Amino acid sequence: MKESLVMIPGTLCDATLFKHQLEGLKDLANGQVGNISSADDLKKVASNIIKKIEGDFSILGLSYGGIIAFEMWRQASQRIKRLILLNTNHKAPSETTRANQQRFLGMSALGEFREITTDFLKDAMLHPDHAKDEELRKTILAMAFNTGRDNFFKQIKAQLNRPDSTPDLPNITCPTLIITGKEDKVCTPEIHREMATLIPNSTLKIIEKCGHLSTLEQPKKVNQIIKEWWT
Repeated sequence: MKESLVMIPGTLCDATLFKHQLEGLKDLANGQVGNISSADDLKKVASNIIKKIEGDFSILGLSYGGIIAFEMWRQASQRIKRLILLNTNHKAPSETTRANQQRFLGMSALGEFREITTDFLKDAMLHPDHAKDEELRKTILAMAFNTGRDNFFKQIKAQLNRPDSTPDLPNITCPTLIITGKEDKVCTPEIHREMATLIPNSTLKIIEKCGHLSTLEQPKKVNQIIKEWWT
């Protein structure tokens, strides 16, 4: 029987973020997508996802999804078989991150939700070549509007109060795959190199011509890396 692979999206994203993985990895595992908007508290979000999973499972988390993955590991490490961490950050939010996220909350409150998705999600998150892809831009905008302002508030609040996961990394002994884009400006390759150094049983892969949304920007490459590592 195939094991469960829980896919956890990033901020303002939904199951569409993993549409290529849900299809491309279905021979490896039974994919399901976790709800990242069930609460405005990271511990509760992680706990709510865990409660919906039977038995042991693996996790694939991107960005905020990786942050949730670390919290799930803290709560249920004995049940987690593999970790796949994409374009994420193990550290507590920096002052710059806090300032940016508080600004986004303010913009949303003022009715500027669309501006956030245009200026930040599309232009800052994507590789410059992918930022010109109109279909990809539409996909990202649709995910953001499907998430909505209220859920965005919950996601940001939960992230602002997240702990520093650095002390936990040496204790993560399950096989761990770390993937990021060479041009990821949100969670830089340096952050992922540090993660790989601290997690004992880890493998690091950095994808060329790729920004922060690797599963959509380079889906074939991401799937290929996961398949080779998994088997």
